[in-house]
Amino acid sequence: MLLFFILGLLVHFVFFGSIFDIYFTSPLVHGMTPQFTPLPPPAKRLVLFVADGLRADTLYEFDENGNPRAPFIRNIIMHEGSWGISHTRVPTESRPGHVALIAGFYEDVSAVAKGWKENPVGFDSLINESKYTWSWGSPDILTMFAKGVGGDHIYTYSYDAESEDFGAYDVTKLDTWVFDNVKEFFHAARNNQSLFSKVNEEKIVFFLHLLGIDTNGHAHRPTSREYKDNVKVVDDGIKEIVSMLEHFYGNDGKTAFIFTSDHGMTDWGFHGAGHPSETLTPFVSWGAGIKYPQKVSAQKFDDAFLKEWKLENWKRQDIHQADVAPLMASLIGVPFPLNSVGILPIDYLNNTDLFKAESMFTNAMQILEQFKVKMTQKKEVTLPFFFTPFKLLSESKQLNIVRKARSYIKQRKYDEAKPSHLLPCSFIAISVLVAFFLLIQDCPWTYYVYCLLPVPIWYAVLREFQVIQDFVLSLLTFPPSQLVGYLFIFTLGIEVLVLSFFYRYMLTAGLIAFACWPFITQLWTRAKSISLSWIFFSLLLAVFPLMPVVGRKPDIFLVMGAGLLVLLLSLCVVTSLIKRKDRFINEELLLHLFQMLSIVLSMCVVYTTHDSLLKKQGLPLLNQIISWITLASSFVLPLLSPTSLFERLFSILLSSMSAYLLLSTGYEALFPLVLSCLMFVWIRVEQETLQQLSVSYKQKATSLQFTYSPDITQFRQLYLDDIRRAFFLVFFLVTAFFGTGNIASVNSFDLASVYCFLTVFSPFMMGALMMWKILIPFVLVMCAFEAVQLTTQLSSKSLFLMVLIISDIMALHFFFLVKDYGSWLDIGTSISHYVIVMSLTIVLVFLNGLAHLLTTKKLRLCGKPKSHLI
Repeated sequence: MLLFFILGLLVHFVFFGSIFDIYFTSPLVHGMTPQFTPLPPPAKRLVLFVADGLRADTLYEFDENGNPRAPFIRNIIMHEGSWGISHTRVPTESRPGHVALIAGFYEDVSAVAKGWKENPVGFDSLINESKYTWSWGSPDILTMFAKGVGGDHIYTYSYDAESEDFGAYDVTKLDTWVFDNVKEFFHAARNNQSLFSKVNEEKIVFFLHLLGIDTNGHAHRPTSREYKDNVKVVDDGIKEIVSMLEHFYGNDGKTAFIFTSDHGMTDWGFHGAGHPSETLTPFVSWGAGIKYPQKVSAQKFDDAFLKEWKLENWKRQDIHQADVAPLMASLIGVPFPLNSVGILPIDYLNNTDLFKAESMFTNAMQILEQFKVKMTQKKEVTLPFFFTPFKLLSESKQLNIVRKARSYIKQRKYDEAKPSHLLPCSFIAISVLVAFFLLIQDCPWTYYVYCLLPVPIWYAVLREFQVIQDFVLSLLTFPPSQLVGYLFIFTLGIEVLVLSFFYRYMLTAGLIAFACWPFITQLWTRAKSISLSWIFFSLLLAVFPLMPVVGRKPDIFLVMGAGLLVLLLSLCVVTSLIKRKDRFINEELLLHLFQMLSIVLSMCVVYTTHDSLLKKQGLPLLNQIISWITLASSFVLPLLSPTSLFERLFSILLSSMSAYLLLSTGYEALFPLVLSCLMFVWIRVEQETLQQLSVSYKQKATSLQFTYSPDITQFRQLYLDDIRRAFFLVFFLVTAFFGTGNIASVNSFDLASVYCFLTVFSPFMMGALMMWKILIPFVLVMCAFEAVQLTTQLSSKSLFLMVLIISDIMALHFFFLVKDYGSWLDIGTSISHYVIVMSLTIVLVFLNGLAHLLTTKKLRLCGKPKSHLI
């Protein structure tokens, strides 16, 4: 069994890791020659303002009083510069957004498996190409562009990570900190000759990262007063900085300004996907080299934004986010970022046609360099007779296109000089070159693993030929119609499980089918009360997959209601235990009362924390201490309860609910309670159905005891109905995943769920708390199945094999559905689906061990010896 498990684990790990080798490899290449425009640039310095999380509509719209929400920026649009919408790409997150703005390329897909704060592969950027760059803002963003850069030309000034507190009274201080430090910096430059000479050099960049708007959006939603007021703070701060810089440089007209955002935000305070509120961000530029406002009578955009923003008479020029990097490089005359895929938006440039043509030519040559390096790399690792060059961009045609473009520029035929076919051909070529036959030279070692792994697997299968033959013969003993019916039901059940990963309402359909199940068996006639309970809780649980995942507002009263229901249920259980036992042990009674007290404390903490955050008073320290103590005690308290089946399971439920309430913000607080009630009924249902198979062994559920070392002689042979039990387990596990949301979706993670524990932004700690919240329903299901195994004498090894078959059949669906494009929502969802089904057996072993520990282990505070009954 151990060898079988280890080999199975190894095979599943290999197949799991293969998707990252197949789908998620970095498209970035290195070794290109830098390209820059040979003409003098219009600006000596560039000031980049990035308002993290700012939506375009919030900046451009008017407030409730009919006044511009950002009067200084609107004045720039009407009198000094050019404006438009910057169209971001998914994933709409801070790191890929800033990389697109400053380095000119979109999300590196290999980042899915290697981190979220830093790009997993080194890259070039505008900041690296500048002579000097000074940046102020969040440590998460600034360090990304400074790491690994040679020399000492990049200077970063950031506040502590602890300042990014969602529960803080006023997070606009993150932006005022930036503005204040920039002012202090230039004040110090007047008295520091070395610094003064540096800030007066050419090709320098000042980068101001403003995080307050994003933080307010997460904490209070973009429709809140806090979010909109923060926009006004940013507008005022930019006005002061611009005035100070113009005074510092004596109005020399050599400063270019760009104001934009890395991403927007949904109405419910999240980002990461492709909703227009996330992908439409503002873009305003002015100063040296930028066109002045252009009044027009008609525009090419047919959306309603221009009229809403009252900007229909000022020419709007939309750009793609990656186009900002070549624009900034052109303005200050530095080489275009080597990995940039952006196309220079020449409509923003206020310069000669010669400068525009040379800049576009430089832009095209920089992208062509990437194609050349990629083709060379591919050619070096491909057998000559397998290598097929891209005919539309062969070396001779490259030279011909470049020669013609250069000739047109010399002849001042600028319209003909635009290498319009060069850019799309480059990208088509890169995509075609990556698809080759597997047999190539210098293959990664993982390719050999993928090719050779099936050999020992099929060898092991053929060695068990006799077992397979016996299985097939046993199936043939069934009548053909009955066999076809069983196969159809099994296939339909697998497809329902697969579809439930995409459409949560399929879980509702499955639970409704579960509710009808007693009517097609003898269960309805043998045990009507149990059948009615099964039907009621199945239908009640079926409601949760229909509830909204995102866009819902916190509802603390539902959390309070869930706590009250648990307390009411606890009173009923304690009362019944006291009546049923001749003498109810004081230790057990005290444990139940303590767990009930823990539920009450959790309710109080949730309510007072919510109230405190609404008043912007932060997270009370006492609440934080109680929350962590409650979470830690939830692991220990069940081990103090008796090992009798009912009492131990109920103790696990109470401890789990006390922690789950602290992590809940709405209707999901009711989910574990309803799920547990259905699990209790399931235990009774399986006892009853086992009697239909004439199994003689039966004990009352109340008399059963969890035992640490089960008697294997009690295990019975498998029946066809055991496949149904394994399917029920897989279905309940999937329901535990997706019953209240989609764990693969960034947007379904509500940061408010962890506010009872911490409000300072800490991704790993917050992620760990969210994972424990997800794990709690799993534990409840597995503990219930421990009881099912006990009541039906089902072997864990047999269960493992059946779940392995079901999960691997599902995995075949998801392997071919893995995506390496789109938003983190799309990519993460496709990976998560595959990972869930591939690791289901691995997780099952872990959860089975955890459930076995929680149900069988007995701790005694008084030091009495342990005894396990069976």
